[in-house]
Amino acid sequence: MTSDPRHPLRDAHEDIVSSRHVSDSPQANSQAYRLAFADPDFLCRDELRPVRLQLELLKPQLEMDERGIVSTVVLFGGARIREPGTPAPTEALAEMSKYYAEARDFARLVTERSVETGCTENVIVTGGGPGVMEAGNRGAADAGGCSIGLNIVLPHEQVPNPYVTPELCFNFHYFGIRKMHFLLRARAIAVFPGGFGTLDELFESLTLIQTGRMEQVPVLLFGESFWREVINLDALVKAGTISPADLDLFSFVETAEQALKVIDGWTYSGKRSDIPGR
Repeated sequence: MTSDPRHPLRDAHEDIVSSRHVSDSPQANSQAYRLAFADPDFLCRDELRPVRLQLELLKPQLEMDERGIVSTVVLFGGARIREPGTPAPTEALAEMSKYYAEARDFARLVTERSVETGCTENVIVTGGGPGVMEAGNRGAADAGGCSIGLNIVLPHEQVPNPYVTPELCFNFHYFGIRKMHFLLRARAIAVFPGGFGTLDELFESLTLIQTGRMEQVPVLLFGESFWREVINLDALVKAGTISPADLDLFSFVETAEQALKVIDGWTYSGKRSDIPGR
């Protein structure tokens, strides 16, 4: 991100540097004397939460705008699913390693097309962590393209996986803003087996589409047997809490090739050129 060279006023970075070299005095050393935008204690006050929310929305937005990223393909999935051939803590997780391979393959195929646009269209975006997220960023790297990682600060110190494009690796404090960035440019949403976080991301996406708060895009659930066991969709229809038509908001797929066929056959109802106003 670069500063705007078009205005004649002194650059804020210059004042940050200059303020570090003021005379040593009680006044200059006072917290009150710090520049407001360079004072972490001030920015972290409860009263500044609206400003922090705005900054967390703006930073990735501006970075992606400057790189010309117009659309993304979102990849959700469990952090505990490991690469095939590596030890897993349970037999069930070992079996689900096939989804790591499928996510990697899917991301590679999508990114091969993205590279043809200069990595501006259909850029893979994941949560930036391990497991299925790592597989997504890794597949993009396999294709020689870029990918986005939207990491978040967690108590167990989640760190970004090594396959995220460094300039597109973002860190978040607010889950809500992070989830907004997942969907702002989404052309398709691929959801692999996972836990609470994956379910949260899936249901938020479906809710936004169901209620008309988001354009309908392909929502691809990898592994029909897993999803039917985890969510009794027919029971929701039977209870009347969703309509039978709501089952058409997503598609079950098993392979990367099947997922691409759904995406290729999709007719988009809206334009993606109006992202800034979303």
